[in-house]
Amino acid sequence: MRRAAVLVGVVVLALGLTGCSDETEAGRLAMPSPVTEEGQQILDLWQGSWIAALATGVVTWGLILGAVVFFRRRSDDEIPIQTRYNLPIEIFYTIFPIIMVIVFFSHTVRVQNVALEVEPDPDVEVLVVGQKWQWTFNYPESVDAAEGSNVFVSGTGEDMPDLVLPVDSRIEFQLYSPDVIHDFGIPAFAMRMDVVPGRDNMFQVTTTETGEFAGKCYELCGTYHSRMLFNVKVVSQEEYDAYLAELAADPDHVSEEPVVGGAYANTPVLEDVNNSEEDTE
Repeated sequence: MRRAAVLVGVVVLALGLTGCSDETEAGRLAMPSPVTEEGQQILDLWQGSWIAALATGVVTWGLILGAVVFFRRRSDDEIPIQTRYNLPIEIFYTIFPIIMVIVFFSHTVRVQNVALEVEPDPDVEVLVVGQKWQWTFNYPESVDAAEGSNVFVSGTGEDMPDLVLPVDSRIEFQLYSPDVIHDFGIPAFAMRMDVVPGRDNMFQVTTTETGEFAGKCYELCGTYHSRMLFNVKVVSQEEYDAYLAELAADPDHVSEEPVVGGAYANTPVLEDVNNSEEDTE
């Protein structure tokens, strides 16, 4: 009994220490604070799954430890009672896991449908291009510019681009890659999706809070994968309109059509890599 008590104490202490640094983070079970409606649904699913898993674990651990303590052999002359073919327990162990799987599956499908729902008329459309090795963000048909109807920003390995979005808006991300598979992800949105050459992927989110957040590529895509970072700024509608107007006033950020080839392909960093590969050959 003393050993069992010590074991339980160690487990409780370990769980407690994991939440000492940030009580809010511990309450989210290591998930970021979501700033989209879809992210909140995903967080609820994550928390519910962990609560159900922990409850199942506690019951299972209790049965295991209980059997060890109460049905142990207490002396050399004593033989514990042997129990076999307990039909109620066998039925319970068969039916209950099936019920759990059905519940988990139904909630997962429900949240998946919410996360992948595409409305016909989003407030903002952003054509996201993941190229070796940075991001380009196009805002097609967003403003009236002198030399085209598309404004864009494109990052380099030394200069991360900003993805600016309005708050309380439905945002559609259209994902495109001209080279290899990348993965567009924003932890604060609790959502990410592969950017696959030759395949049109997209998803939508509804922003709920302003702030600055981090984004990155989640797919190991090549030599400078670690540089595929970008900043996300969720701002008011007025600030968003002013940002687009600022881009439209700069000819370097205006094009007739969305930039889908990726501006980073012409930087000296990549040219140096190509030259070194040719010298090696």
